Amino acid sequence: MKISFLIHNAYGIGGTITTTFNLAGALAEGHDVEIVSALRHREHPNLVPDPRVRLRALVDLRKEADHPLHQRPAKVFPAAEYRHHQYSELTDQRIGECLAELDADVVIGTRPGLNVHIARQSPQHVLRVGQEHLTLDNHSPRLRTALRRAYRRLDVITTVTEADAAAYRRKMWLPGVHVEALPNSVPDPALPPADSTAKVVIAAGRLVPVKRYDLLIEAFARVAAVHPDWQLRIYGKGEEQPRLRELIERLGMWNNVFLMGAATPMEAEWAKGSIGAAASNFEPFGMTIVEAMRCGLPVVSTDCPYGPGEIIADGTDGRLVPVGDRDALAAALLDLVGDDERRRRMSRAALDNARRFAPGPVVAQAERLLEAAAAARSTGRTATPQHHRTQSALTGRGHAARDAAHAAASGVLRSIRKGRR
Repeated sequence: MKISFLIHNAYGIGGTITTTFNLAGALAEGHDVEIVSALRHREHPNLVPDPRVRLRALVDLRKEADHPLHQRPAKVFPAAEYRHHQYSELTDQRIGECLAELDADVVIGTRPGLNVHIARQSPQHVLRVGQEHLTLDNHSPRLRTALRRAYRRLDVITTVTEADAAAYRRKMWLPGVHVEALPNSVPDPALPPADSTAKVVIAAGRLVPVKRYDLLIEAFARVAAVHPDWQLRIYGKGEEQPRLRELIERLGMWNNVFLMGAATPMEAEWAKGSIGAAASNFEPFGMTIVEAMRCGLPVVSTDCPYGPGEIIADGTDGRLVPVGDRDALAAALLDLVGDDERRRRMSRAALDNARRFAPGPVVAQAERLLEAAAAARSTGRTATPQHHRTQSALTGRGHAARDAAHAAASGVLRSIRKGRR
């Protein structure tokens, strides 16, 4: 099977890039796989793709940022999509040409705007798959309305959690489109797992407000007050760094909490710790949680929508605490910091339970999904199981009507504001 992934910018850093490279590399064991990057801004990608996976770009911003067509807004890529300002008539043209000439059996989009391109512009013979790496509820009513119109032409939509797959089935009303949760995969670690002896808690990700590193630092201050020989190491970069550094200094935690900067890959850093931590208000999946568990770290996380609760078995391979609850986060960390045997037991459970996110099981599910969708298309049937087809059409249409009303009202407000300028 020839499989083509369409991604925003394969040359950057981010969870979607990581999981796309992981899945593409694993699929390349038995398939012909390429990654097509809509944009490119540097010579070499930050992450190294599997050598069996071809990588090519459509618009090279190093040479074409000033192209006349790149100065005009995109018309195919939906205006309500977060990345719309980075797309243009030039990207519309290049993506359209790429899809029209596509010599593949399957094309997989990796964000809503690119999924719309695939739905509208892919040749009829190509199996069309749209991936959701955020969540349906994370999108505005205006974008959901645009997606409903386009996504009916897709064959498959994959989400990274069961909760989001259920939301798509309930709210989008896309007859004939198969919706299934396909979790992100994390490669098998190359290093021995952590041995639970290091007095280090590790967190990783973008330093942005939604990740609530401020809450984690404040919770860890209570841990350090009881166990001053323990450290918290935070890996990543982002807009919150100055504020977090000021918080560390204000709490007098400069000997216990360290902002380590970005590290790629993270595996060697996870292996230096004994506990993983995540304090997010919102997490579509929780890639760093799986990475930590695959390296033998039990993870203490907020039980935020959507991913952590589907990854962590509370009390077995980690702990789940209420979102925004500093005291509960501190107490859960203290439980593991102060109990060596519990930490070792949870470490072993984390290693065992996280194997379901290894490339093997995830790729086997992806292959079954694609084969079923291809067979369904050839026979004119839907690949959606019967229990997924029992959703009420009225429920889906009701959500569609509400989103359309919100989108229309937003459009009127935008027009009024423009008129006042």
